[in-house]
Amino acid sequence: MLIPTIFREYDIRGIADQEMPDADIQDLGRAIGTYLRRRAGGNVALGRDTRLSSERLRNALAKGLVAAGCDVLDIGCVPTPLLYYAANHFKQAGAVMITGSHNPPEYNGFKVVCGSGTIHGAEIQELRRIIEQQDYETGQGTLREGDAVTPYVDELAAQFRFDRRIKVVADAGNGTAGPVLHRLFSKLNVDAVELFFDMDGHFPNHHPDPTIPANLETLIKTVRETGAELGVAFDGDADRIGAVDEKGNILWGDQLMLIYAREILARKPGATFIGEVKCSQVMYDELSRLGGNPIMYKTGHSLIKAKMKEVGAELAGEMSGHMFFADRYYGFDDALYAAMRLIEIVARSGKPLSAQLEGLPRMVATPEIRVDCPDQLKFEIVKRVVDHFRKTHTVKDIDGARVLFPRGWGLVRASNTQPILVMRFEAENHDLLEAYRKEVESVVEQAKALVQTAR
Repeated sequence: MLIPTIFREYDIRGIADQEMPDADIQDLGRAIGTYLRRRAGGNVALGRDTRLSSERLRNALAKGLVAAGCDVLDIGCVPTPLLYYAANHFKQAGAVMITGSHNPPEYNGFKVVCGSGTIHGAEIQELRRIIEQQDYETGQGTLREGDAVTPYVDELAAQFRFDRRIKVVADAGNGTAGPVLHRLFSKLNVDAVELFFDMDGHFPNHHPDPTIPANLETLIKTVRETGAELGVAFDGDADRIGAVDEKGNILWGDQLMLIYAREILARKPGATFIGEVKCSQVMYDELSRLGGNPIMYKTGHSLIKAKMKEVGAELAGEMSGHMFFADRYYGFDDALYAAMRLIEIVARSGKPLSAQLEGLPRMVATPEIRVDCPDQLKFEIVKRVVDHFRKTHTVKDIDGARVLFPRGWGLVRASNTQPILVMRFEAENHDLLEAYRKEVESVVEQAKALVQTAR
């Protein structure tokens, strides 16, 4: 029986060789197949990333899906956005992506699409209930292979016509982005320098997580050496984008959001945008100043996609590099598409990427700070942090504790994908940043000690 802790808020994820034996993953396939047949239908697209455990998990999951009576379309080793695209393009009732995303190599997991949305929360716990009660549908399903890459590349290439040839460095991190991106670049007016485009689940050059500056060192160096106008990087399953400007400066997710949103607002005044709790206040303030309607919401691809539909947002984004375009696209997080939109903006403007953020207030901010914390403790610790600061500060608790200080803010939230606490801080200068950070970290340590004592 699969352990309960791998059934997370918006996916199913754990250490593949320890927590995901074949027999249990076959049961998971039967549960997903049962869930989909009861709610949407039995046609299911199946994809996987390049991790070493992904093929084994694919084989076990496919057996379970077929045993539940599903007709499975296997699109192979592809980026997660290709799985979302295939579900739409081939009119599948559901879809499953086997991916560990940006997690360490020993992890893997499953993202499940039902109809037009990715399941999360109670829906994921329903899969667990089906397994525990052996409440399975049965039938004679089928398994066949399909090509989603060709129609995807053709559709994206037809949408973009760069006005001038532009030099771009792209780092695929030996994840799934490389082969698809190579085909896409070959159809566009791009002079591309390709880094680590071969898929390799050992990730021999660096881990594919573009939120960690050390993973962007080769990209930055190559952009500077080649005189490229920008650089883009991708996580292992290519649903998160990283970017650097022509000087080698890293642009974080909220900065990219602002660049995209400015272009959208020029065409769609008053458009709605969704950011998450780690995004800079500068982004929210600037979108409001430009006449947009910015909404702060929870972190998590399933949660954000559902919120986008609810409020009719044109774009949503996370600090981690998930970018969800409903404007001119399908509304799911696709880093390949996001890269094309960024290249398009630079090509049309005639200005380098660094110029796209001119005129904004200069704030000092930390990147995401990740602190190890057991899954069974992290949410209680965050709750105590909220309770502490609420006595003296304004706290936005939509997802963790975003504590507002006079000239900045600090955030503590529990990760839904790893046993960690995520923190981020922003202030008008370095001294204030350090002061806010020390204050929040002190309260976190106090809360941690209290929770451990209580147990």
